Amino acid sequence: MPRFAANLSMMFNEIPFLDRFAAARDAGFDAVEFLFPYDHPADEVGKRLHGNGLTQALFNLPPGNWDAGEKGFASLPDRFDDLQKSIRTALPYADATGVKRLHLMAGIADRRDAKAVEAFRRSVMWAADELGKHGIDTVIEPINPRDVPGYFLNDFTFARDLIAELKHPNLKLQFDIYHCQIVQGDVTMRLREMMPVVGHIQIASVPSRNEPDGEELNYPFLFDELDRLGYAGFVGCEYRPRGKTVDGLGWFASYAKLRKGAAS
Repeated sequence: MPRFAANLSMMFNEIPFLDRFAAARDAGFDAVEFLFPYDHPADEVGKRLHGNGLTQALFNLPPGNWDAGEKGFASLPDRFDDLQKSIRTALPYADATGVKRLHLMAGIADRRDAKAVEAFRRSVMWAADELGKHGIDTVIEPINPRDVPGYFLNDFTFARDLIAELKHPNLKLQFDIYHCQIVQGDVTMRLREMMPVVGHIQIASVPSRNEPDGEELNYPFLFDELDRLGYAGFVGCEYRPRGKTVDGLGWFASYAKLRKGAAS
């Protein structure tokens, strides 16, 4: 049975960020993820997490100036220093939360540019080496060009092949099912093919990016497929609720009851 992590950047937006940990616990989640924790002190984030008995599944390394459109540095040849600083910024939050995987964002660049490709390879290896010293996996995520035009890493096969080429033990694929369906489709077969390198999974309905309860994808089938494939990691709920978060958790209720029963 999948272990779902509430994405606190997108869910429970009715309340302040630090209060969302308790809301996720009360809704039946035992794990959370979010995009960025850096607006809050690391010790306070850790306090809210552990005080509510939650596990931190994932968060992103600092992306640069998000409001100005920056989406990371890894493919930008002249931003390697910023990439190194971003890891130094993230590590206190990793220590406070005990997170075991961090998402390295690729940035806005043309994947046909050889310099961008080489910069990305260098950044990925350096980040994996550095985070590996702390027992943390580095995950890279292909993102669809509809949501983020110009994003360097927009192809699942390219990401899979790079991971295979670099052969770094703590370099994994962040497989967002929503992005995969938009970019390449054939989600089930891609999960079967790429599962050996998958380090984290995320979900949302397609095309709306709302609750995973309909539209193009049969999520109950996909959740069963994850069990058939032996996936034991987290499934991040990176979707935008249609209304109040708790009103849209009907899809999750049966899984929460099953997990609660299994734990008792």
